[in-house]
Amino acid sequence: MTLRNPLRIARAATAFAATIAVTTACTSAASAPQVKPGGRSFTVAAAGDVLIHPELVDQAAKDAKKTGEGEAGLDFGPLLAGIKPVISKADLAICHMETPVGNPRGPFEGYPEFLVPPQILTTLKGVGYDTCSTASNHTYDHGLGAVRRTLNAMDKAGLGHTGSARTPEEAEKINIRDVNGVKVAHLSFSWMSFLNPTPEKEKWAFNQIDTDAIKDAEARAREKGAEVVILSVHWGLEHYNEPSIPQLELAERLTTETGVDLVIGHHAHVVQPIQKVNGTWVAYSLGNQVARHSSPTGLTEEGAIGWFEFRETTDGWDVAARYATTLVDIPPEVEAGEKPPAGAVEDHRLVDVRRALETPGDLSEERLARYRLAADRTRGFLYNRGAPGGDGLKELTLERD
Repeated sequence: MTLRNPLRIARAATAFAATIAVTTACTSAASAPQVKPGGRSFTVAAAGDVLIHPELVDQAAKDAKKTGEGEAGLDFGPLLAGIKPVISKADLAICHMETPVGNPRGPFEGYPEFLVPPQILTTLKGVGYDTCSTASNHTYDHGLGAVRRTLNAMDKAGLGHTGSARTPEEAEKINIRDVNGVKVAHLSFSWMSFLNPTPEKEKWAFNQIDTDAIKDAEARAREKGAEVVILSVHWGLEHYNEPSIPQLELAERLTTETGVDLVIGHHAHVVQPIQKVNGTWVAYSLGNQVARHSSPTGLTEEGAIGWFEFRETTDGWDVAARYATTLVDIPPEVEAGEKPPAGAVEDHRLVDVRRALETPGDLSEERLARYRLAADRTRGFLYNRGAPGGDGLKELTLERD
């Protein structure tokens, strides 16, 4: 999709946001939720796209030589270790597995038709993820066989999944988990890839964005006893920090025509706002959880973990939103035989930015400045649609151990 007039779109988005903000403020003032005495509660952590580019496979090979861990010469543990203190503390942790996986020993591929090591799934489980969305524009990069291989590997790793299916019968199933005594359903939908569209005879294998289909999935989830429904949606425009008009329009429909309790957005590869729309939290894009694009922009390395606290009320659920900033440290590229600059990052690592700033140790001032920039920019993008006001979005102050 091409933006022919970004200024016009920006103005339209601003006007739309103003309308929604006024409506939400009036609604909130009229009916503040009352927490149910002795009611149930649980927390949800959700993060951005998991994109294992070739440079990250190389890093896993390098780390495996040091640790002696992993499988088939690949260890992704050190890469993701920095987020474990946050992810592991959530009652339900949701990741977005954007790509299909190959065999443990390869071959592997990067953009535009990803095929990544299944070892990443074991690592995701190890840092605390419980279930993942799998519907994306890359789901069908290598066809139905790769979809089946990916879901088999997720089963083996102990990760739940939703968004794609191995059979028509599995496509009808709803991913429902018991979280602190609450039945929570997780749904996943995406726009379809133009490069590798799903064949008509296999449309059941992939959840394509369609409001009626989302309504139907939510209804089936409720029929099966779901008390809370979380929707992951792969949408929007890549590398734009503001949601597109179609995103805003779909968010409006989802929050007025369905009973979905939380919307988690993906695909942009950069952070977009978190906002209450008609009383429902919508995270338009949480950026990348982990990635190493061929041309890093700085913004593509910055991400957010959304943290949502559900508390039972007399007529439903009160949901508070928090966030934690993340950053993928990338080593500088140097010519063969040259040494990197003093104090430079040596390895790709996913960093919990708040923790790094609170316990800097011997980090150089240059790296600390980079972390502060990530924190400031992420805060600005997340708050760009008014969330720190009446919506109440705050930075996560969870104690990390």
